[in-house]
Amino acid sequence: MLRLRPLQLRLERRPLRSLPVHWQRTHLTLGSLQVQAASSTTSTIQTRFSLTSNWNLPVRSFSSSSPKNDDQEEESQRIPKENDSSTSDPPILTWVDTYLPESTKPYARLARIDKPIGTWLLVWPCFWSTALASASQQHMIPDPFLCMLFGVGAITMRGAGCTINDLWDRDVDQKVARTKTRPLAGGDVTVSQAIGFLAAQLSVGLGVLVSLPHTWYCFQWGTASLPLVAMYPLTKRFLPWPQMFLGVTINWGAWMGWAATHGSMDWSIVPFLYGSGVTWTLVYDTIYAHQDKADDAKLGLHSTALAFGENDQQQKMVLHGLAALTWLQWMAVGYNASDFLAVPYYQLGVTTAYAHLVWQIHTADFDNPHNLAARFRSNSAVGALIFGSIAAGGYFQ
Repeated sequence: MLRLRPLQLRLERRPLRSLPVHWQRTHLTLGSLQVQAASSTTSTIQTRFSLTSNWNLPVRSFSSSSPKNDDQEEESQRIPKENDSSTSDPPILTWVDTYLPESTKPYARLARIDKPIGTWLLVWPCFWSTALASASQQHMIPDPFLCMLFGVGAITMRGAGCTINDLWDRDVDQKVARTKTRPLAGGDVTVSQAIGFLAAQLSVGLGVLVSLPHTWYCFQWGTASLPLVAMYPLTKRFLPWPQMFLGVTINWGAWMGWAATHGSMDWSIVPFLYGSGVTWTLVYDTIYAHQDKADDAKLGLHSTALAFGENDQQQKMVLHGLAALTWLQWMAVGYNASDFLAVPYYQLGVTTAYAHLVWQIHTADFDNPHNLAARFRSNSAVGALIFGSIAAGGYFQ
């Protein structure tokens, strides 16, 4: 006879001082399944329900106390509400809220430590270039210590870039639903505090830079990127394609990896690798930028989400063209590096990454911020596929 164990319910209530006053978090745990929900309220109370049994039951996520049918729920997610941050990029509980001291939380959020996708997008070109350069040296695997330095540098400089961005945009961020709760826009960090934090970040970045092999050569390449980092936040005010400038900036690691490995530059390989990163960035950041297109249009800011066409079909045609150009540049890298990259492994890997880009574009719903954010975050898998393709191509050559 089947016997069921009694269901146990535990209720905890505790204040959440780290979240904005209008957020309430509810966590529902059934076996190993956890669901989070947010609702607008005037209190700062977190409620945790833990139900323990031998059964793992399917649980639907919820965002309000009133029940909705499937059509209503899908429609509410698809159509963004004006000035409703819950429709695009809402505050969520992360390890920053749970484990960090209260005084450090605003700085962690300022550096986007709780959102690692930006760090991955910055570090992958470094890893690609390092793997390529290592493969050219008697088919060696990438130096783990060098990759570690690039990882620390990516975390630091991505954080510095976010701090610079928020310093420039603090007044604009207050008017955009997705960004109005950022530390500077929300008043959790003052301008002077942010500048001091930026100085500390740049100091750590300098320490990483002077620790790289071929120090003087790498120092020249590294410092050349600083004006780009400082200027990018301003480009949305006067450039119709600010995402292009972001691509030029965030993929600078494609130069750095080869420079740190060889102390020189291969101009038949690295420019194509760098260019592929730029067009890849145009794809994923245009998808991401559709979350802010209504606010950008009202504020007179530029974006490829506004510049690439008046309807979804035109937008996706442009993005498919950019994805194809990205793939062609990946293939050009493989062709010019054919002396030390095994053909089937590398080409199969980059083609799989291209297929992932096609999937992102095809399934993107430009009116659903949750859909767009998920596809943006999935680009870490694209970077990993390219890195794996290069590493496998070099190892099996």
